[in-house]
Amino acid sequence: MVWTGTWVAERLGVELIGDEELPTLLGLALRRNPKRAHLLVSSVLGKHVPQRPSVVYGSGLDLGRRVRALLGDEEAARSVVLGYAETATALGHAVADGLGLAPYLHSTRRPVAGVARAGGFEESHSHATSHLLLPEDPKLLAGDGPLVLVDDEFSTGNTVLNTVRALHERYPRERYVVVALVDMRSAADLGRLDAFAAEIGARVDLVSGAAGTVRLPEDVLEKGQALVAAQERAAGGAEAGADGAPAAAPSPQAPGVAEAPVRVGLDWPEGLPDGGRHGFTPDHRAGLEAALPAMADRIAEALRRDPADGIADALRRDPVAGPRVLVLGFEELMYAPLRLGTALEEAGHDVRYSTTTRSPVLAVDDPGYAIRTRLVFPAHDDPADGPGERYAYNVAGAGFDAVVVVVDSTADTPALHAPDGLLARLAAHIPRVVLAVVPSYMPTVPSYAPTGAPYTPTVSEAPERSSMLPEPLRGPAFSSYAPEEVGWLLQDLSDVELEAPTEEREEAIQSGGAHYAESLPVEYQPSERYQELFHTALESSAARIARAVGTVTETVLAERPGRTPVLVSLARAGTPVGVLMRRWALARHDLDLPHYAVSIVRGRGIDANALRWLAAHHDPADVVFVDGWTGKGAITRELADALKEFEASDGITGFDPEIAVLADPGSCVRVHGTREDFLIPSACLNSTVSGLISRTVLRSDLVGPHDFHGAKYYRELAGADVSEDFLDAVAARFDEVAETVDTDVKELLATDRTPTWEGWAAVERISEEYGIHDVNLVKPGVGETTRVLLRRVPWKILAKRGADADLAHVRLLAEQRGVPVEEVDELPYSCVGLIHPQYTRGATGADGKAVVSQ
Repeated sequence: MVWTGTWVAERLGVELIGDEELPTLLGLALRRNPKRAHLLVSSVLGKHVPQRPSVVYGSGLDLGRRVRALLGDEEAARSVVLGYAETATALGHAVADGLGLAPYLHSTRRPVAGVARAGGFEESHSHATSHLLLPEDPKLLAGDGPLVLVDDEFSTGNTVLNTVRALHERYPRERYVVVALVDMRSAADLGRLDAFAAEIGARVDLVSGAAGTVRLPEDVLEKGQALVAAQERAAGGAEAGADGAPAAAPSPQAPGVAEAPVRVGLDWPEGLPDGGRHGFTPDHRAGLEAALPAMADRIAEALRRDPADGIADALRRDPVAGPRVLVLGFEELMYAPLRLGTALEEAGHDVRYSTTTRSPVLAVDDPGYAIRTRLVFPAHDDPADGPGERYAYNVAGAGFDAVVVVVDSTADTPALHAPDGLLARLAAHIPRVVLAVVPSYMPTVPSYAPTGAPYTPTVSEAPERSSMLPEPLRGPAFSSYAPEEVGWLLQDLSDVELEAPTEEREEAIQSGGAHYAESLPVEYQPSERYQELFHTALESSAARIARAVGTVTETVLAERPGRTPVLVSLARAGTPVGVLMRRWALARHDLDLPHYAVSIVRGRGIDANALRWLAAHHDPADVVFVDGWTGKGAITRELADALKEFEASDGITGFDPEIAVLADPGSCVRVHGTREDFLIPSACLNSTVSGLISRTVLRSDLVGPHDFHGAKYYRELAGADVSEDFLDAVAARFDEVAETVDTDVKELLATDRTPTWEGWAAVERISEEYGIHDVNLVKPGVGETTRVLLRRVPWKILAKRGADADLAHVRLLAEQRGVPVEEVDELPYSCVGLIHPQYTRGATGADGKAVVSQ
């Protein structure tokens, strides 16, 4: 028998290494996904490959029994089983059935009005990353018994660890059990589970059906994408196998005449959940078991209903086995159709089982490839993240006489029955189509939350798609900040190579070939002398910064009497300031202000999905945007324009475009801590003073229309991280500046703080005087000048005469890069950095230093 991974292995150099049974359990296919090239295709999961229901269900039952033996009955009765949408929803159910004593919940990508989230998390490599946890009973996850997490494969462990971190933070417990059909960790990942367990102080066990690893060449992502593109070009879009597999021959019924689907009434038990989206208990399981035989009989009767059709022919051909039937589930609705399939199989029918999916996979009609054909059809459940294609794999051309399509009532829409819908696609290839609809379960809202506080469902007036966005990333999984300090409304791109040499980036940016947000500069690693300057600057300026933090925070609070501001810092320069403002409010007023970090990109605007998330969770009128400092005010204008566009596109009002900043030397905002241009030590460094987070990234192949902007977490720089040092040094001076802050705020509130835009005028003047003719290449202020020296190709530095106290680090960086420093009078800033105009590779000499303009 040919292994169904041969085709991919030969072309990409992928190797499957491990237990002898792995080739019978797994095949390989190619994803249409920029984050991961290959797909491990399970033959026992019932997602992409039709399989006997007893085999699929039995695989999960066996794993569940092993977990029960591991835990013992007492601990098993205290446990909760959690499965992952969409592929592992039925597997998790089956594990819970094997465990026998535990309730079950699976994550979902479908928000349900009135049901509050108990959590959410990211699946970084997935085509659709947002997972929601929506238990009917919020106490389901609040116990301290073992949590059993079930997924189809355990590879890097990122998904499971992200889940455990998020839940452990909220519902700590002593034991976790990870369950997977296959353990496919690489050698580099083998120790992560133990290290993680030690980190959170809990026991973490792993139970799997088989173990091995996939050995990938370094260029597998690029080669995989190229191979997918070549196959698609060659295929020319055949409907059943539009990724390279020819369309399967239609069924032998009259040409162009598709038999109308037969609808069967299941008589589903009232009050029985259709699955584990909101929780499924052992009592629910008993109710389903009792009802299954009768429901299977009704389906069998629907298959026999018309003796003149192709099913009768099949019966005459093989009166013993009967027709070959496929039970086809629907995305997350995997367990109900699986159990209907097992009941049909137990009644003596020849049954296979699989489900439709969101996952786009290349199809190739080759016995050495796991996905031979695919049917493409539009989504039919009005998904919250918008319309899109859905797929059924290995169904067309597989010789089925009948298909029983099982959907929930939410998905029984006109789109399902449309000429291009799933039922029509199936009817073109299979003689008999039977539709069985399971009623979508609507939870009863409980009266109390786990804490005993009144339970209030989160009902958002924002567009429903905002509910599909993931929960904020938090430390220590993302950033070195404590989880309560800031939630990052970003996606983690840590595994993506984004850095480019400074000169190449500058050339691409100025030539219009790339936007600055599409790549990252190589992180600057400070010399010992520069680090000394940072610590000296921090020691000398900590009180000054504390005073500015207190002033801007007290101003924000004074202008919102009786309300709780929601701090939203502009990542990443604004984030340390947001953390400090939060600490001030907590220390001086015992106010625990929510704080999030979002991305804003010059020329591209603010992250609209982050705004949608904020509007779904907070009153937009409470949001205060926070940044570190102003230069010429470009981001201030960018934010105002972006919020106008967002209001017009989404109809969400209330966001205030005003930015609160620590320092406003350009006189661009009303709310500020000071208008002096002085050294803020957090401007001296990059990620190592900003929680080890990169500048934000916006690139179309990485950030989709329903994704947050991205950023990287530089874990490898932990040894050089001074983020907490900076915060602690400033916060330690809060008490000594408190009285001065009170005086400053009274004076500020009594004065006219209308922006004069003095800085913008100065930038325009400098741009013309120095023949640059582009204000974007003029970066005013200590902070912006430092960025020019760290990230861009500097031409020269203009330093205000007499401002030496704040410019020691600027002069050192200029010396290291060979950039001239020109003393200037009548400058509203301490310094201004000029980026080399009309930059080319020739703009630096052979020694890499900037060329002085003649």
